[in-house]
Amino acid sequence: MLELLSPAGSLDALHAAVCNGADAVYLGAEGFNARAGARNFTLDELPEAVRYCHVRGVRVYLTLNTLVTDRELPKVAEHITAAARAGVDALIVQDLGVAALSRQIAPQLALHASTQLTVHSLEGVRELAALGFSCVVLSRELPREEIAYICRNSPVRIEVFVHGALCMCYSGQCYMSAVIGRRSGNRGQCAQPCRLPYGYGRFENRYPMSLKDNCLIRYLGELARMGVASLKLEGRMKRPEYVAIVTGIYRAALDGREVRSSDLSALRAAFSREGFTEGYYLGRTGPQMFGTRQPERPDRELLAAARATYENLEPQRVPVDFYAIVAHGQNAMLAVQDADGHICQTQGAVPQDAERRALTQDELAARLSKTGGTPYAARSVRSVVDPGLTLPAAEINRMRREVLAHLS
Repeated sequence: MLELLSPAGSLDALHAAVCNGADAVYLGAEGFNARAGARNFTLDELPEAVRYCHVRGVRVYLTLNTLVTDRELPKVAEHITAAARAGVDALIVQDLGVAALSRQIAPQLALHASTQLTVHSLEGVRELAALGFSCVVLSRELPREEIAYICRNSPVRIEVFVHGALCMCYSGQCYMSAVIGRRSGNRGQCAQPCRLPYGYGRFENRYPMSLKDNCLIRYLGELARMGVASLKLEGRMKRPEYVAIVTGIYRAALDGREVRSSDLSALRAAFSREGFTEGYYLGRTGPQMFGTRQPERPDRELLAAARATYENLEPQRVPVDFYAIVAHGQNAMLAVQDADGHICQTQGAVPQDAERRALTQDELAARLSKTGGTPYAARSVRSVVDPGLTLPAAEINRMRREVLAHLS
């Protein structure tokens, strides 16, 4: 099953990704990640971010994907330890020294090879697999024939960028920002000089290095058939509404909905540089791949709808089963179980003899199924209800809230 991996450059973006159907998110902590300009997370905030995701069945990958100096290794070790304690599912790494350090400190943490490592061949994938990496993020510049060949022969999972910004140079190999302004992309500080105008005379104000954003939404089925394991959406520097829109549209496409013209319009309204490109993927490189960000009036209705998906709603995406007993002379019992086998239970009040209308199994199931405002959805309710008893609705609701809180 293809994994949809969304960016989480802030807490709001994290909520936007999860609420719109991401299977996993990638985020950075303070320092040592390739998007130092994003809001990111502190090490103290990391456990809560992981808990929020894990409760909803979403994996969390922490980016430690910059090159580091020897003097910084003790601080990097703190990050690795904090990630392990928080329950992060994997580290995304560029520096092989950081990878080796992680293997020593937290061998249970999976390692993913960042696109900053510029892995563009099967030989590179095999070498990283031998070093302990379980997933490799391929260079964004590879054509589909090479992606397919690597997937057919790879000993580890392969991840591919399918939407978002493209660099003029291979990721991890550009030194332009470092040379011009001493802001290295390999240190998470790229100033994006490739997006600036260049030229002279009548040729000034041209944009010879600004590529359009990548968009491969029409090729998700093809990527699945190739054997790609994870589809990555770029955008940790972008606003939460962008994350919500892009994640939601790609989720719908992965779930089988046909890509509509309105989807492409929404993607473009969320962010584009004079449209999108498929040039690298199709092997059709050329001037048609270039574009710049144009001043546009924001689609306020689209943005408001995007915000509503994560500010006002809690998608009920985690199926649970309820088990209840309402019997004469004993405390009511309620238990809940999730798909991973976790079970939580609680007791309620002793039911009373009904004076007017007795509690039925259908009524009890209806009340227990009211899980709005939580990430849980009642898949089934199995109960034993003795005849002629009543239990206040407020007590049933309290029990439901309590077991779900314990489950979280």
